[in-house]
Amino acid sequence: MSPTVLLVDDHPVVRAGVRGWLSDAGVEVLGEALDGAEALAFIQNNPPSVVLTELLLPRVDGFRLLSDLRDAGVRTGVVCYTGQDNPTYAARASALGAAAFVPKSAPRETLLEAVRSVAAGGTWWPTELVRRLTGALATPTSAGLAAPLTTRESEVLKQLSHGLSNKEIAQALGISYETVKEHVQHILRKLNVADRTQAAVWAVRQGLA
Repeated sequence: MSPTVLLVDDHPVVRAGVRGWLSDAGVEVLGEALDGAEALAFIQNNPPSVVLTELLLPRVDGFRLLSDLRDAGVRTGVVCYTGQDNPTYAARASALGAAAFVPKSAPRETLLEAVRSVAAGGTWWPTELVRRLTGALATPTSAGLAAPLTTRESEVLKQLSHGLSNKEIAQALGISYETVKEHVQHILRKLNVADRTQAAVWAVRQGLA
């Protein structure tokens, strides 16, 4: 049986292009949505075998969609098809239950492989991300903190878990770049994690992001 797909992307040209790719390969596109809210409503009434979604969307983004699907007990496989190659995004998506992560720069054959794999109950992740994600996702969810996070460190961690760079965090919080670097170092030490990706996963699993 061929996979059925819901396309979730706020760019019409992307939806049109992907719909063409999938249709030419015999994959049925059940519908389209502009954001996570529209997607969730569609899935509840007409569940596809695969949700193909961008992560950065207006109103309700792909991360929130993943969280909402998990909370609702929806078992439809989700392929994150995104223009963002930030490994923190991939780690966060995986921690929220995504089955695949495909960059929009990938060829058509790669996207089709991911869709078919997820429709069959499998997963698909870029080779270069597997090792990093494996380490991040193995981070204990209840690891004891070396010391409590300060209010500012919690704010920085939330921004970090959303994939922001130190410069972007500094702009968002109105503090200096050097101050952000210092906070990130303190966060990694307190969480006893190796890098930002592991910190992001920890934050997601603790419900902080």
